[in-house]
Amino acid sequence: MMTQVLTKIFGTKHDREMKKIQPIVDKINALESSMVALTDEQLKAKTPEFQARLQKGETVDDILPEAFAVCREASKRVLGMRHYDVQLIGGIVLNRGSIAEMRTGEGKTLVATLPVYLNALTGKGAHLVTVNDYLVRRDAEWMGRLYGWLGLTTGIIVHGLNDAQRKQMYACDITYCTNNELGFDYLRDNMKFALEDYVQRGHNFAIVDECDSILVDEARTPLIISGPAEASTEKYQVVNSIIPALKRDQHFTMEEKTKTVSLTDEGNAKVEELLGLSNLYDPQNIEILHHVYQGLKAHYLYRLDVEYMIKDGEIVIVDEFTGRLMQGRRWSDGLHQAIEAKEGVEVKSENQTLATITFQNYFRMYSKLSGMTGTADTEAVEFKKIYNLDVNVIPTNRPIQRKDQEDVVYKSEKAKYKAITADVKERSAKGQPILIGTESIEKSEALSAYLRKEGIRHEVLNAKHHEREAEIVAQAGRKGAITIATNMAGRGTDIMLGGNAEMLAKGEVGNDDSPEFQEALARIKSRVEAERAEVRTLGGLYIVGTERHESRRIDNQLRGRAGRQGDPGESRFYLSLEDKLMRIFNGERIQKIMEMLNIPEDEPITAKMVTNAIEGAQRKVEGHNFDIRKNLMEYDSVMNAQRNAIYGMRRTTLEGQDVDRTTLDWLGDVVSGLLDTYIPENAKKEEWSLDGLNNSLAQTFGFKIDFSTMSVNSETVTEAVKKGVKEVYDRQKTQMGPFFEQVQKMILLQSIDHHWKNHLYVIDKLKEGIGLRGYAQKDPLIEYKKEAFKAFETLNNTIKNDAIEKIMRVQLVAQQSEQEVLESLRPEGTDLDELDYSSPSEADIGQSLPEAKQPETRKMTFQSGPRDDRPQNREERRRMEKAQQKGKK
Repeated sequence: MMTQVLTKIFGTKHDREMKKIQPIVDKINALESSMVALTDEQLKAKTPEFQARLQKGETVDDILPEAFAVCREASKRVLGMRHYDVQLIGGIVLNRGSIAEMRTGEGKTLVATLPVYLNALTGKGAHLVTVNDYLVRRDAEWMGRLYGWLGLTTGIIVHGLNDAQRKQMYACDITYCTNNELGFDYLRDNMKFALEDYVQRGHNFAIVDECDSILVDEARTPLIISGPAEASTEKYQVVNSIIPALKRDQHFTMEEKTKTVSLTDEGNAKVEELLGLSNLYDPQNIEILHHVYQGLKAHYLYRLDVEYMIKDGEIVIVDEFTGRLMQGRRWSDGLHQAIEAKEGVEVKSENQTLATITFQNYFRMYSKLSGMTGTADTEAVEFKKIYNLDVNVIPTNRPIQRKDQEDVVYKSEKAKYKAITADVKERSAKGQPILIGTESIEKSEALSAYLRKEGIRHEVLNAKHHEREAEIVAQAGRKGAITIATNMAGRGTDIMLGGNAEMLAKGEVGNDDSPEFQEALARIKSRVEAERAEVRTLGGLYIVGTERHESRRIDNQLRGRAGRQGDPGESRFYLSLEDKLMRIFNGERIQKIMEMLNIPEDEPITAKMVTNAIEGAQRKVEGHNFDIRKNLMEYDSVMNAQRNAIYGMRRTTLEGQDVDRTTLDWLGDVVSGLLDTYIPENAKKEEWSLDGLNNSLAQTFGFKIDFSTMSVNSETVTEAVKKGVKEVYDRQKTQMGPFFEQVQKMILLQSIDHHWKNHLYVIDKLKEGIGLRGYAQKDPLIEYKKEAFKAFETLNNTIKNDAIEKIMRVQLVAQQSEQEVLESLRPEGTDLDELDYSSPSEADIGQSLPEAKQPETRKMTFQSGPRDDRPQNREERRRMEKAQQKGKK
């Protein structure tokens, strides 16, 4: 009650924020008349003037009013579009490093030009991140005309560019790109062997369009680059053959909410019988048990034309949020292979992680991050906790006229579809445009069949028809248009009442630079305006939701398609007790109410109680998904610190900063480790292992110490070791001459990359089993942190030992010219240009890529014998030596 009173007096948090921003908007508006008076050349000259002022010490906030005023005036002259005051507010919020929630149709694409132009003036680059290649190309081409006119360059990053093209695009003042390409370019850069091959130049400023989709929905899963881990795929076929013999509730239980399965005791016995195993839980059979679980998920939780579809003989994942096909992406951990076996397509081998990062940790690298979307306020807590981003709800340019009707609930899906068909038939008869949102390809095609049966003409937009996406969406507001669309999230094309004149003109003429196009555009515009006025009188766009999504944001995105820029509109959700969300949450309760009231199957129930129950269910799912993302981030934060350390080590090596110093530091660590292992300071002389020390010195440095000729004590042994190591190092440095630094750099990189890849494999296996620690009343996250820290310590020691051994033993085979030696030392890594990279769509999804080749040392030889299996960890070696000494006694 008190909160409501205070809100009435002081306004909401968003209202108070808007009042603070208004004086800046007033400053920009006050400059408009002076900007209008400038000639084109004078207006263009403002860009170098701003750049000079920034170099002299002014900040982007200092020049914001003037820069925004210049950008708005240039937009009027170049694009014929003037920023509204609410768009100026949106631009100010974005420049502050916050999220601007702006309703569909409020012109977010134009809003972004203001902060992008301002921050690009620093010369450090500004990134506009969006969800697909189509929007990257469209927005960069469209808004690039404005930036180019103002003297700034615009680049695009889309799938299919080579490294040279990518480097050129990132070097532009402004770069439009997709989130996946950004993340993979970062990982790719940190797999390269020369700084000049890096394509990215830093992380200065980014605006993430559809930020709820990218920073929340897709943040549930990491980006993964992986290579084949094994060749045999027979086990998937074997497991797949026994799954049909297992019956739900008898042999296994299933939880749809969390997508988990579990074998019953009877199921365990049945699997053991079918596979001829004596004990399914024997350690050697744990992997088989894992694949049985994945096989059950594939058969009972993942459905054809819902979670995936078959295209060109391959399983292609369907994005659960946008309904788009996710070409090249693969579920990992054996799930994708289980689905391939289920559908009878070629089963491809499992993968080993080579590089990985989450969107959460990637985007937090930017000095200033901001975002824009139509639906962010419901996730404001998550944005603040994970990204430290505030959400500001920007008022609409015109009041919203859309009417959102109460949900109606039917007993069966069949009754629901019949009701939708009747409603669509009645409204389409008078010409009102209708957009129907469905949850999956399967549902969109089922509803399409109902409409066809009634002779109702319509368009279907889902993953099977994505090629015509922009064209279908752009014309969904025409009189009589009926469009069935799978998940309207992030479509990026406004639905205009009466149709999109430019799209219609392009369809008629083609080339938008020709005089014919301008003639067609003028003719079509007048027709569209007349049709728009007629559609407004019919009630505007009518939105039909065929079921509630897990996330309220997706429902709001669908509703938000109607009521653009003050247009009339209407929305209604049709539900049934057979819908997934209703079935999992509160369905039984509503079923009892309907039965108690004796409601017929074809008669709906409309009540606020139903809507509240559904929203309560959605909040539960949103909270569960937030916990998943938070948990993922907590686990990945451990890896993020390690990844930053390794990538930092790599970059320092590539930059050639004190490579000699690094080698000497590592040399000191290795020598100290050997001395600590074989002649520990606090141990008695009888516990020393001089033979072990000599063996390690021979292995690593190629020399031994004759202890019979000296008085053996801690100081003399230490001095002898240091002297011998220094002689070897000096000899190597003399023999290599001018090439020694290049030799060191190549070997350091080789050791870092090779052992980092192995470390990622260790961490993957650690994650798989760490959850079992919970049964011992231990926190799996704390246990993971401890184990990961130990593994990283071992990794550091292993890298140092391996690199130092090679540096101290390597020799050039023949005398060569400087150019030949430098060529021979350049590592031959994976040809990254030829690889395909894609992001996952669910937890633990990976992309299968050819196995990365390790750098080779051509025309060089390591003069050391076969490597022994001695433990790399110092403590393990010490324990082994003590055990050996006791054995001798």
